[in-house]
Amino acid sequence: MTDLVECRSDYQYAQRPTAVYWDGEWLSVQVILADWEEPDGKGFRVLSGNLIAFDLFYSYEHDSWEVRPA
Repeated sequence: MTDLVECRSDYQYAQRPTAVYWDGEWLSVQVILADWEEPDGKGFRVLSGNLIAFDLFYSYEHDSWEVRPA
C-alpha cells in the first residue's frame, strides 16, 4: 500500500497530515508535535487518536510516505 498518510494540502502537497494508516486501520492525527523540512522532503512527528506517536516523512523524489512509530 502506498497511501499511508492522508494530508491537507492548501498551497503545496503534504502541508498537514490528518490521518495515518497503521496496522490495518486509519488513525486520525490529533496533534502535530513537530514538523521540519529537509532538502529531500518534509517530516512530521504526530500523535494519533489512540495516543501512538509516529514519525512521518514525505519524500519529494519518490512521492511517497514513510511511517514509523516514534
